[in-house]
Amino acid sequence: MSLAQTNVKPSKCGGYMKALVLIDIQNDYFPGGRMELVGSEQAGLHAGRLLASFRAKKAPVFHVQHVSMHSGATFFLPNTNGVNLHASVLPLEGEVVVTKHYPNAFRETMLLRQLRELSIDTLFFSGMMTHMCVDTAVRAAFDLGFTCLVAHDACATRDLVFGDKTVSADNVQAAYMASLNWIFAKVETTKTLCGTL
Repeated sequence: MSLAQTNVKPSKCGGYMKALVLIDIQNDYFPGGRMELVGSEQAGLHAGRLLASFRAKKAPVFHVQHVSMHSGATFFLPNTNGVNLHASVLPLEGEVVVTKHYPNAFRETMLLRQLRELSIDTLFFSGMMTHMCVDTAVRAAFDLGFTCLVAHDACATRDLVFGDKTVSADNVQAAYMASLNWIFAKVETTKTLCGTL
C-alpha cells in the first residue's frame, strides 16, 4: 500500500519525528497457535496500549506481518489463521501493513522507504519474538540511523535450547533486552514510553 493511499501523517513530538513499528504480533504466537510464546497475551495487551497511545496522537503506525515462504516452515503459513495479525493490535483502515519473509523487517520490504517518506527518525518497537525478529529489526534500524525505543513488556519470546541447556523465556527476554539497551535502543516499559508521546 502506498502512503498516498493511507491516513499516515508525519507527527512531531519532543523534537523528533516518531512512528510505532509492531513486529509479528500474529495469532500463531498466542495460545492455540503453532508457536505459542511465553507471556504473549500480556505482551499483546501492552502492545495494544502503546498502539492506542500512538493512535490518540495521530502518529504513524506500521504493522509488520511475517509470512513464511521457505520450505519446512511450520508456522505463519500463508492462508492460515495463524498468520493473521492478532486481535490485540488489528490495523485500522489507513494503517500500513508491511509483509516480510525474513527476520529483518527492512529486508526486501518497503518499510525503510515509507519511513523516509515521512521523515521519521525515531522508532518505537513492540513485538515477537524478542530474540529473533524484534532484535533483528531494532539492530537494523539502529544501523540505518534511527533512534530506537523498545517496550520490553510489549514483547514476548520462548524457552531456547542450546546443547544440553534450556534457557527459560524470562532469561532469554532479559538477556536480549539487556543487549539492546543503551547502545542500540532505549528499553523501557510501555507505561513509560506512552508517557513520552
